[in-house]
Amino acid sequence: MPRNFLRTPIRVQVAAIAVFGLAVAASALEQGDDAPDFSAPGLSGGTVSLDEHRGKVVMVDFWASWCGPCAQSLPALDALRKEFSADDFQVIAVNVDAESEKAKAFLGRRPVGYPSALDPDGLIPTRFGLQTMPTSYLIDRKGVVRHIHKGFRPKDVEVLRERIQALVAAGR
Repeated sequence: MPRNFLRTPIRVQVAAIAVFGLAVAASALEQGDDAPDFSAPGLSGGTVSLDEHRGKVVMVDFWASWCGPCAQSLPALDALRKEFSADDFQVIAVNVDAESEKAKAFLGRRPVGYPSALDPDGLIPTRFGLQTMPTSYLIDRKGVVRHIHKGFRPKDVEVLRERIQALVAAGR
């Protein structure tokens, strides 16, 4: 969405969201699809790329500073990441805030040890067919989407852990 989207009349916002939603729904990734590669600037500098983690189980997590459940999911995913070897599992976050300062402030209050890409133009979420915030895509070592987790509640951690364990074990 454009940076000045909030200043746009509400009827135009609703129409734009409806059109965006229809376009995304038509192209949403599903289990068994190949995950699209991406590369984007990192919130901490450098570049964040999915391709550099091929051969590992990867969770791509989409988040924003305005997303309430994201405040719980980011630290929970960081704890999960620490349970597994860095050779086997990695979390990569993609932030969709229009202003990087908001994302950096959010991470300042909830620091994580995994990379977070900044995508204010929404190019990566569009390629994944993102429909809900937060959403995580669990990708196997060959780059295939094996689980899509929409939303977040603390009790979701156990299900995610089991799915990650299964994919890590399958690649050994």
